[in-house]
Amino acid sequence: MKNSTLNSIAENWKLEAKLEDTEKYFYYSTEVDNIIKKNKCYVIGRKGSGKSAICEYLIKRNEHNIFSTKLSFKNFPFNELYHLDNQKYTAPNQYITLWKYLIYSNICKLMVQNENIDLSVRRELEKIYPKSSVKSLARTISNWTSAEFGANVLGNGGTFKFSKEQKNNPIPWIEKVNILEDIIFEYCDNSEYYIVFDELDEDYRVITDDENSDQYIFLVTSLFKAVQDIKSNFIDSDKHIKPVVFLRDDIYSLVKDSDKNKWRDYKIEVEWNEKKLKDLLAFRITKDFNSNHNPLDFQRAWEKVFFREKIGFGNKQEKKIDSFDFIARSTQLRPRDFIQYIQACAEEACNKNSQFIKENNIKFVDRSFSNYLRDEIIDEVFPVLPEIEDYFQIFANIRKWNFSLQEFTEEYNKYLKAGTIKEKNIDYVLDTMFNFSVIGNQHKSRHEVLYFKYMHTNMTFNRTENIVIHRGLFKALQL
Repeated sequence: MKNSTLNSIAENWKLEAKLEDTEKYFYYSTEVDNIIKKNKCYVIGRKGSGKSAICEYLIKRNEHNIFSTKLSFKNFPFNELYHLDNQKYTAPNQYITLWKYLIYSNICKLMVQNENIDLSVRRELEKIYPKSSVKSLARTISNWTSAEFGANVLGNGGTFKFSKEQKNNPIPWIEKVNILEDIIFEYCDNSEYYIVFDELDEDYRVITDDENSDQYIFLVTSLFKAVQDIKSNFIDSDKHIKPVVFLRDDIYSLVKDSDKNKWRDYKIEVEWNEKKLKDLLAFRITKDFNSNHNPLDFQRAWEKVFFREKIGFGNKQEKKIDSFDFIARSTQLRPRDFIQYIQACAEEACNKNSQFIKENNIKFVDRSFSNYLRDEIIDEVFPVLPEIEDYFQIFANIRKWNFSLQEFTEEYNKYLKAGTIKEKNIDYVLDTMFNFSVIGNQHKSRHEVLYFKYMHTNMTFNRTENIVIHRGLFKALQL
């Protein structure tokens, strides 16, 4: 007899939030509440922490007074934006006007869809922002930022009182922004308008020099400042203008600005602990067990798919722990890690015609999960440590999961001397790998106590303690 819950997990759980059934699987967290009810607009978190799931939920909310659009910069040619800077402003503020223009343009485009807004207003806006227009983000931005964009409407003497725009005498950027802001103030209703920015890290992944890196960080900094400006402009109005920016925490840490401390009022950090993860998993498993059922408590939900047994570990497999704890040791306590591991376990159990996920399924999946985690870390860390795969090879050469700083330094220097790696600053390498939880520290006297950044977010790498490799990488690095 097949376990239909197990089968549903195997078939329907996905790493990519946009590929999943958001209505079924989305776990409504305090972070979502803070965006919707408390006007938070900067969502910061690690890759795999669930930012995209929140983003997908926001843009798929289906209510008569909610309008939303997502600006995804995946595979976006960022040079399209770099050449649109405003030279009147010094770095990092040169793109603020551009971002405000894009946000206001998207709000005006959403207003075209809103039947609560006066028909004559919508008709005028539709001349600039046609309903049926389906273009890539790059083409849309290229069109909207061209000198002649909107020339006919801006000069037609219709609903909006704009000055004439000519190709040889285009309206300055700041005036375009002011015009759109005036339209929103005067004609927009009190519906909620979400402009969501996601996948902003795409250009960050291909940065290879300091100049491009600076330009990218200036662009991101300007976006945060533009959103702050817009929130301030509409704070005392009855308009619900809600730009929301999703960004990885390591990129956010690179943003340096005198206003950054003020952004705390608008910022959410997406963080997970064991309790939150268990609640999330109980919710998801319940949806596969019975979508109309109230969420089961964690243990009851877990036992719908996992066999009630302890899992052996250690050299002789004599130590025993719960299956959740065994899986958690290989993860960095991110939803994506658990979804990947449990979906693969469910698939393996179904292939073996097992009614439940058992110890042998979990341990079989452990190796493939290790390769998954290695690839995830390479993808995440590569922009700041391009030689990350060489550092993994150094770990493999040491052939221990636990070693001294001296042992690592000696092996590292062999690679430097041979010219295999170029980064001479070993402290930078170690600090960065610690920040991404590739490595951690082992307590000097209590050797069973390990410190990783994902467990203790305020910790820094301790050079007086032994280095430990994250357990999830053991099999991928053949340790």
